[in-house]
Amino acid sequence: MSLWHGGKKVNGRKRHIVVDTLGLLLTVMVTAASVTDRDAGQTLLVRLRERHWRVTRVWADGGYTGRLVDLSRELLRVALTVVKRSDGTSGFTVLPKRWLVERTFAWLMRSRRLARDYETRTGTSEAVIGWSMSMVMSRRLVRRAR
Repeated sequence: MSLWHGGKKVNGRKRHIVVDTLGLLLTVMVTAASVTDRDAGQTLLVRLRERHWRVTRVWADGGYTGRLVDLSRELLRVALTVVKRSDGTSGFTVLPKRWLVERTFAWLMRSRRLARDYETRTGTSEAVIGWSMSMVMSRRLVRRAR
């Protein structure tokens, strides 16, 4: 499996996550950088449907366009809405719904183990992401209990 992403010209892995409106992790998938977002998104949506069958709407990045939208609607009964950046904007802009995922990635990157690509297996990397998210959630619970 190649770890090279041709578009971004980087080695490594891609982390695909689905979060709820609070930014809490629902499903995670780690792939080689060479796997397209649409291919990974298909597997990710199947995992989401198996684990969280009540989810009916998903907002996604522009990389998850194409036949994935039709597949999610017809086979999985999930409305996939792609949030795209407008052509007139330049630089960083906060996009509705997409910032929830970016904020969750920022929370996860506080874990030293996720800041670099230490893991060799994708399953191990997914487990570390789950472990990191459980630390984020448990810290929130401790803060509220005081």
